[in-house]
Amino acid sequence: MSDVKIKADDSAFDNYYARLGALKGNLKLKTEGSTRRAFSALLEETAKVRSWTLAEEVTRRRKNHRIRLDGVLYGKGNLPRGYWEAKDEGDDLSTEIIKKRAKEYPVGNIIFEDTTQAILIQDGIEVATADVRDRDALAYLLTRFFNHEMEPFEEFDKAVDWFADVIPDIGGELKQKIDDNHKSNPKFRTEFEDFMELCRNSLNPNISKEAVNEMLIQHLLTERLIRNIFQRDFTRRNVIANKVEDVIDALTSPLFDRSDFQQSLDTFYDAIEGAANSLAENFQEKQEFINTVYEQFFQGYSVKTADTHGIVYTPQEIVDFMCAAVEEVLQDEFGKKLGEDGVAVLDPATGTGNFIINLLNRVHPRYRRQFYKNSLFANEVMLMPYYIASLNIEHEYYDLEGEYEPFEGLAFVDTLDLAKRVVDTADGRMTQNLLGGMFTEKNSARVQRQQNTDITVIIGNPPYNIAQVNENDNNKNRSYDVIDERVRQTYGKDSTATLNRALYDPVVKFFRWASDRLGDNDGVICYVTNNSFVDLGSFDGMRKHLFQDFQRIYHLDLHGNVRRNSKLSGTTHNVFGIQTGVGITVAIRKKSYQSSKLYYYRLGEYWTRQDKLSFLRKHVEKAGRHNSLNTVEWEELEPNSKHTWLLSEFANEFEDYLPIGSKEDKRASRGEAESIFKLYGAGALTARDDWVLAFTQEI
Repeated sequence: MSDVKIKADDSAFDNYYARLGALKGNLKLKTEGSTRRAFSALLEETAKVRSWTLAEEVTRRRKNHRIRLDGVLYGKGNLPRGYWEAKDEGDDLSTEIIKKRAKEYPVGNIIFEDTTQAILIQDGIEVATADVRDRDALAYLLTRFFNHEMEPFEEFDKAVDWFADVIPDIGGELKQKIDDNHKSNPKFRTEFEDFMELCRNSLNPNISKEAVNEMLIQHLLTERLIRNIFQRDFTRRNVIANKVEDVIDALTSPLFDRSDFQQSLDTFYDAIEGAANSLAENFQEKQEFINTVYEQFFQGYSVKTADTHGIVYTPQEIVDFMCAAVEEVLQDEFGKKLGEDGVAVLDPATGTGNFIINLLNRVHPRYRRQFYKNSLFANEVMLMPYYIASLNIEHEYYDLEGEYEPFEGLAFVDTLDLAKRVVDTADGRMTQNLLGGMFTEKNSARVQRQQNTDITVIIGNPPYNIAQVNENDNNKNRSYDVIDERVRQTYGKDSTATLNRALYDPVVKFFRWASDRLGDNDGVICYVTNNSFVDLGSFDGMRKHLFQDFQRIYHLDLHGNVRRNSKLSGTTHNVFGIQTGVGITVAIRKKSYQSSKLYYYRLGEYWTRQDKLSFLRKHVEKAGRHNSLNTVEWEELEPNSKHTWLLSEFANEFEDYLPIGSKEDKRASRGEAESIFKLYGAGALTARDDWVLAFTQEI
């Protein structure tokens, strides 16, 4: 990695001194919390030379305590490259450094500053000191800071770049070897057919041979990383990995040698494993690291899978806000604590298990064991994240309790497939029961135990994708007979939209499923999703039913809809880096309430991703880690008769205008029309305009 140089005449220094002067001079501020904003901005601006990102107030766990870092600078792979600690002007900086060392603060590459002096420590040694008023000295200190490499991160950078370039070729090579074995390896064919039948019964009745091949490729490419990074005999211990290994064993033949194949990737594996191991015992950073590898794997190798499943790592600030909100609702609305008897939690699309891990850390130790063993559930439908979730959750429990227990609450299953038999209850709501086996006997038992449990909390980040980008992609989201029918009977039936394709977005299905899954019980749904349903016309039926099904709804609009505002960027303004707006919804079912209420808060139109994450973090911290909702200045909304939540200033006046046409008048066979036109139509809809219309005959 080539060196960079921070120049003393950089405008970042002008901005720094101006901010510092305003804070200390004009405003007379001297405390760390007030004055550190100036150095924070300096780091954020100068870090651009390395494309590093500054995250503030980051908590890290040590063996017997936690530390709170004022700043962590992250580079590629979400790996920490440097740290920053701010102190008060009145503190003795040398003394404070000794205290921080004693608390096991990282000293690989860290700046300590108190608005008058900055000290740089690298690899445990003080290497530079600067009077912050001395531009040249401060620029030199920052130059050393940004050029320092905490080995083996440099090799990791190379590995990530190499991985992104060659992963399609590596996957293609594996696919060819598997195809060859399909033709010439009878033992493999037998094991594969048995495995595929399990997948049909458990995951998708229409699953293709190619999709199952891809599961094997995921396993082959990541099993060594998982085994070495987490240092567990995972492939023989986990109920799903064990079954996949049977198929892989049958694949081993003169046509394919597993060890030879993995050895050919040693350059990549060694760098990735070295980077992960350099994180020492900090499992939280290992978890963030493996999440990044997981994202890059799917984005690089399996783009279609990433697209249809909406594979995006949920930022920790969002996870923390949502889990705090759930704790708050349980306490304030139901008088219960997380982990108590009668509180069962389910993450229906767990990904790598981040929500479950956060909840485990929130449960009081006296409840934790029974919560983990009896009342905590998660589902995942893709093999690689399922593996990672299993490892993450089991390791977290081991770290908290000091003993290993398999997480029996995790099931390898498609959540939307669990509604295979639906029964009407007395009040018209639905209950769901499981039919059929679920992959293996042990996995089936896990699913059945989950289905037999009354769920109180449903929390998570469901897939966000609405449809394939191009009809030629052959990449549509799969259909679910029961859930699709429930959407038609409820959201679709009460929608005024002519074209309601958007109602079959996976997000909509997960809301429908969750509403039904709570059954007759009081409870809460907490999702972070694409939030088009809040204001688009085609979702009016969904809004109607949400307002009927839940007595309190909170929606925090994180905005970031690039499609509606071309001045925004998905990479800098959207918390997930996608094109569609995002929001956090907390829907509370409490039947003792006589009416429903809707609360809404929207973040600034041009807030950046970091602004939004900082907002979430601060609102969790304001009232303690068990609260978040009560610190937001919610606006109560009153939906109108057409189930519109966000009304424009002149909405009521507009309602009084004579409509051009309406469905009611069109359906009416007699009587005067209450619209300008009674008969109207969309005209000829070929859905093939690009084929039948052109400016030339030569197409």
